[in-house]
Amino acid sequence: MKKIMDIKMMIAGAVAASGSLLQLSDERNAAILRKVAQSLVENEESILAANRKDLERMDVSNPDYDRLRLDSGRLRGIAADMEAVSRLPLPWGKVLSETTRPNGMVIRKVAVPFGVIGVIYEARPNVTADVFSLCFRSGSACVLKGGHDADFSSRAIVEVVRRVLAAEGLPEGLCTLLPAERESTAVMLDAVGEIDVIIPRGGRGLIDYVRDNSRVPVIETGAGVCHTYVDTGADVEKSREVVLNAKTRRVSVCNALDCLIIHRDRLADLPEICHPLADKGVRIYADADAMEHLAGNYPQELLAEAEEEHYGKEFRDYAMAVKTVDTLDEALKHIAAHGSHHSECIMTEDTAAAARFQRDVDASCVYVNVSTAFTDGAQFGFGAEVGISTQKLHARGPMGLPELTTYKYLITGNGQTRNP
Repeated sequence: MKKIMDIKMMIAGAVAASGSLLQLSDERNAAILRKVAQSLVENEESILAANRKDLERMDVSNPDYDRLRLDSGRLRGIAADMEAVSRLPLPWGKVLSETTRPNGMVIRKVAVPFGVIGVIYEARPNVTADVFSLCFRSGSACVLKGGHDADFSSRAIVEVVRRVLAAEGLPEGLCTLLPAERESTAVMLDAVGEIDVIIPRGGRGLIDYVRDNSRVPVIETGAGVCHTYVDTGADVEKSREVVLNAKTRRVSVCNALDCLIIHRDRLADLPEICHPLADKGVRIYADADAMEHLAGNYPQELLAEAEEEHYGKEFRDYAMAVKTVDTLDEALKHIAAHGSHHSECIMTEDTAAAARFQRDVDASCVYVNVSTAFTDGAQFGFGAEVGISTQKLHARGPMGLPELTTYKYLITGNGQTRNP
């Protein structure tokens, strides 16, 4: 009971702190973020030491190991993303629309901060820094509940953030990291009137649990089941490079390729397209037609027959499925049946096929001849992201600063009254 009360007090502290951000000028807000970014680099030794404690508790073969691992380069990348966020315009206070009614009443729609944003995530210590920077720049306090796997790393990052906040005369509650235990999740999901919105960032199990159990509004970020379709008009060299990058750049992230769809007329090119994957040890689950072309042209120990369970699976590992189709229509139907509305790609030089694919595929990001690995807030120019939304209300795709604001209407008049 005491633990739950302590968690509630921490959330109350974030609520009390949230209004302080509205008092900061654009310049000071940005300057503080840059100080935090610099401090993360300056405290590299302690942060990486904490990260090593987390890594020691995880099996190297776990797909989340790569997500969890920090090094000097990754930490500097996190700091660079934070600096990039600091250079973006403040999203709140912006007039989204303005109208004048016939009676002279002026109505302005203005972007405003949510106030307190809660984020529940798994073994991704970079999320701790990304979420703080986006919430801070968008005018909201953040309440974070990270996974136990990354707890040492997240706490080391938050400690740096809170030291800078305190030195700048701001309440430390602007960046609140709750205990990694399940009680924290339960309290967050019940924090009506305190946390304004909750964003789950992780696997399908976490996302479903938060959506199904929260009394606080949820912006659902989606698990990534991503497809690349090699059409009749595809360029083989481009297809080979895009498939390799989408699958192997970082296998544990949500924008990684899970299923290669190939038109029957291009099956002869399948061995060439898949050849570089063998050097990375990618296991392929192929249907009968694809297997016929890969057998003898791809390492046998890395080939297996595809089962229905392999379609619609987010592998998060060096593995993918291959599906043969006879038409673009069949590819679209397969994506509709097995996709997660995250990121989908077509490889083709046929502009009509590309246009139809982009029109008909129901996903937050739809690519033509581009790796799905680009589904990322930083790559879209957003500085960073709080997650990839696969829903259709309020936010969709990489969620940057604008998606972390809501709006209100400001109405000005000169004594107008409404008739009965």
